[in-house]
Amino acid sequence: MGQSDGSGGQTARCIALVGPYLSGKTTLLEAILARTGAIPRQGSISAGNTVGDGAPEARAHGMSVEMNVAETEFLGDKYVFLDCPGSIEFQNEAVAALTGVDAAVVVCEPDEKKVPALQLILKQLEDRGIPHFLFLNKIDKAEGRVRDILPVLQPASAVPLVLRQIPIWEKDIVTGFVDLALERAYLYREHAPSEVIERPEALADREAEARFSMLEKLADYDDELMEQLLEDIEPPKDKVFEDLAAELREGVICPVLLGSAEHGQGILRLMKALRHEAPTVERTAARLGVDAGKDVAQVLKTLHTAHAGKLSLVRVLSGQFADGATVFGPDGDARISGIVSLSGQDVVKRGTAGAGETVALGRLDPIQTGQTITTDKAGVEQIAPPPPPRPVYGLAISAKERKDEVKLTTSLAKIIEEDPSLSLVQDQDLGEMVLWGQGEMHLRVALERLKRKYGIEAGTRPRQIPYKETIRKPVEVRGRHKKQSGGHGQFGDVVIDIKPLPRGSGFAFTDTISGGVVPKQYIPSVEAGVKEYMTSGPLGFQVVDIAVTLKDGSYHSVDSSDQAFKMAGRLAMSEGLPQCSPVLLEPIMAVEIAVPSDATAKVNGIISSRRGQILGFDARPGWPGWDLVQAHIPEAEIADLIIELRSATAGVGSFTATFDHLAELTGKLAEEVLKSHDKQAA
Repeated sequence: MGQSDGSGGQTARCIALVGPYLSGKTTLLEAILARTGAIPRQGSISAGNTVGDGAPEARAHGMSVEMNVAETEFLGDKYVFLDCPGSIEFQNEAVAALTGVDAAVVVCEPDEKKVPALQLILKQLEDRGIPHFLFLNKIDKAEGRVRDILPVLQPASAVPLVLRQIPIWEKDIVTGFVDLALERAYLYREHAPSEVIERPEALADREAEARFSMLEKLADYDDELMEQLLEDIEPPKDKVFEDLAAELREGVICPVLLGSAEHGQGILRLMKALRHEAPTVERTAARLGVDAGKDVAQVLKTLHTAHAGKLSLVRVLSGQFADGATVFGPDGDARISGIVSLSGQDVVKRGTAGAGETVALGRLDPIQTGQTITTDKAGVEQIAPPPPPRPVYGLAISAKERKDEVKLTTSLAKIIEEDPSLSLVQDQDLGEMVLWGQGEMHLRVALERLKRKYGIEAGTRPRQIPYKETIRKPVEVRGRHKKQSGGHGQFGDVVIDIKPLPRGSGFAFTDTISGGVVPKQYIPSVEAGVKEYMTSGPLGFQVVDIAVTLKDGSYHSVDSSDQAFKMAGRLAMSEGLPQCSPVLLEPIMAVEIAVPSDATAKVNGIISSRRGQILGFDARPGWPGWDLVQAHIPEAEIADLIIELRSATAGVGSFTATFDHLAELTGKLAEEVLKSHDKQAA
């Protein structure tokens, strides 16, 4: 039943609910809370009255857009459930949170179309060694038999899916189930505990076959059980449960349970499996390498609230934390200002938090999501969660009202602290701020949150592409700056050679001055004038890949100055570059696209339609049934690539892009770029 956690003798577990989009995680959370008595009755997503998804953005879009937290008790033990969004755009919510959980329940529909999305979830759990169950939800709507569905889902899991229950069918309706470990049959009751019934005779053969299959998979990791099976000895039930628990905790199997969250069916069996088989915090702390002799907690999420300020949701992995205690993190220390429990949108004050408990600590300003904290001044080794995913979609952002310009960046910083998969990039060259995230909906929700929480309305537009320009032919040109306006005048006179350089060479400035025709002290000023003009060449873009040589000139002993020679250099460039056949350059990105293999052909078509060049593809290492496609694609063509990519891959495709090289852009496309640029400049 687990060890005491120091919180009054109760075992306190933290369980993540994860799974593909629309699989029913929030509904399952609601069913668990109703069945365990935390709420009087089960709400529904459609009615907008669930404990989870209480934020206005979640209600408006009918989907989880942030992690929901809720707590309950079951048979004397405490549970905190973390309901993580299923949409790939919001899955980063689970990245830091999963670090501190004891186990995960993967909620999945009996639908083969969800296999790639399921694989994304399971791979993350497997890579991090997190014990997990599979809850096959919506069993009442299953179109095929479970025995046929499981082999379809198995490729998504690196470990055996071990079926724990088989459904009882009556006239194509699932009316109950047989528990293969307990060897008992149950009749489903709507929003009520299932009723024990006689095991149906008609299912005897199927039950025997399914039970033997379960035991066979368990025996792969237990020699004693293997011997019993070989000798046709019926293993004791205690032995079966012992193996189920041990092999789940070691991460070598994934038990599969059935149910319907919407109708509150299969909930008690799931809770009992969690109670008897999921690890306790001591084992979780050991898995994470936590020093059991210290007070240690992991920050699962950061929240900025209107009334309580900054809250850090933490899982206490060892020791205990009291209100007013000083905690130390990698970036500084802070004093806990209040300890609260979270359940949906409710915040309840409480006292000391002991090992196993999941609570929010107030006002830990220097502490960030994903960090490990301790009360020990010497600090503690950080448990590093995986880094946030790289952004795939960006929009230029600005405040709609001038008075909000300063507030915009500080408010966005708080939103990014809550969701580190967002980022804000100030592009000095293009003079714009770009908000980056995981997709169109991700940014839309961030902007809605910005308006609701901080009263700032932001406008967005497609981000600018950092086009450049270069030249195709050389020229020699003179630049002469002469001005007389009473007293000292201004005089600078230079002759320069402008030549194209190979792509990627950048800029080179040299001089071949002899005889002091341009005094040495003025040569850097000439270079400064040349560079100044290069920020916006004849086509209106930064000039690259040219060499400029200062070869001749003249000066005046009184009127020459640094400023005069700077102006002369700039004038020479403004006169010379238009004569050098200027040409537009566009950035080309090296793109790597990760997709299920059956979508590779579609993705190749997408690349070609975006002026891309396919470089090749390989099997994705460690991802059975996936490919990595390498390509070069113009940056102008990847702004909305993620939208088309997800549409072609049932929402699971992803890509990374890094700058590779600049390439000439000519013809109609170049004309359109120049026309658009002129329009913006006007």
